[in-house]
Amino acid sequence: MSWLGWALLSAGFAGSTAILAKIGMENVDSNLATSIRTTVSVVAAWLVAWASLRGRVVSVPPKAWIFLTLSGLTTAASWLCYFRALQLGPASRVVPIDKLSVVVAMVLAVLCLGEHLTAAHWLGGLMIVAGAVVLAWA
Repeated sequence: MSWLGWALLSAGFAGSTAILAKIGMENVDSNLATSIRTTVSVVAAWLVAWASLRGRVVSVPPKAWIFLTLSGLTTAASWLCYFRALQLGPASRVVPIDKLSVVVAMVLAVLCLGEHLTAAHWLGGLMIVAGAVVLAWA
């Protein structure tokens, strides 16, 4: 499967996550809900990694450890904020604002990774921002 197929699956799962989380957090503290979700995610990720390695020993370079750790910390911060927002607001308004992360990632890709975006990329990013604003305040 190409990157597009995986990305579409990711979008489908991510969209489902918001609704399942909103339903599951009823009468549950948002931090506890995040912890439960994270624990399940960690177990699932380790099972997939273990199965894909099939007993092979692999080494992870120190730079990878640093950046994957930072990524994990930012994921935790994002999820804690996201679940609190979902607990306080309607999913139909919270989710579009959360998806502004797409535009943040685009800008960071330019600044940190030296990626070059076309006018179409920038226009799409502006459309995402406009769409998020419209959906969140409609």
